[in-house]
Amino acid sequence: MRNPVGPLPSSIYWRRRAVLASVVALLALLAVWAVSSAGGTSSTNGKGQKGPEPVTSITPGPSGTGPAIGQAPGGRTDSGGGTGKNGDQGAGSGSGGGTGSGSAAAGAGSAGSAAAGAGTGGAAAVPADSPLPTCSSSSLQWEVKSVKNEYEAGEKPRLELIARNITGSTCKADLGPKQAVLTILQASTSKAVWSSGDCPSGPGSAFYRVPAQGETKQTVEWDRRFSAADQCQTPPAGSAVPDTYVVEAKFPGLPVARTSFVLKQE
Repeated sequence: MRNPVGPLPSSIYWRRRAVLASVVALLALLAVWAVSSAGGTSSTNGKGQKGPEPVTSITPGPSGTGPAIGQAPGGRTDSGGGTGKNGDQGAGSGSGGGTGSGSAAAGAGSAGSAAAGAGTGGAAAVPADSPLPTCSSSSLQWEVKSVKNEYEAGEKPRLELIARNITGSTCKADLGPKQAVLTILQASTSKAVWSSGDCPSGPGSAFYRVPAQGETKQTVEWDRRFSAADQCQTPPAGSAVPDTYVVEAKFPGLPVARTSFVLKQE
């Protein structure tokens, strides 16, 4: 071992042995360093490093104190349906507005119904020969409502009748008693007790301006007295008794619109 055997000088063999020993020592040092480095790393058990603190939950603000929007005045309002995309209002909200305007247009409707109902409202009257085009049934939406669900003894029911123009063009509508008819029926008997079409004293036609994408509203007040088409000179005696009453509004080309109200006992 001390005296290498070979054709080369012994110094060369010793240098080779020194280089080999240095390599072995270097590899040993690298192995020790690798082991110590791996052992010094702390484990997190798969949970990773600690993340940020959770965000504090947001407390909702106070809720509103006002009452939710409830049912429209007058109880249930039956309509023929919503306005179609093609503008056809035959399935619109009935014919309530037509009737209301008709009753109001007649100024009190009739000798019999004049005593029973009076019409008011801000509709703009126009002559029949006005250059405005006549509203078609497909361009109008009609609604009838009662201002209140219940009326105390002696209180006169007030009905709102609304005509809406769902088109982009202003037109005129014939809301006279021959075109728009408002009828009140006693629910327990299904008998009509008053109608704006009974014995109309004014003209049969009454045209009103309905603005584009706007509406015309009329208010009809019923004083609880009866009417009958064949008793124009001497209207039926008596007045409405406490009960539920159904209001029907009719206009040519549109479904009947309905609403209801209650006359309370004393």
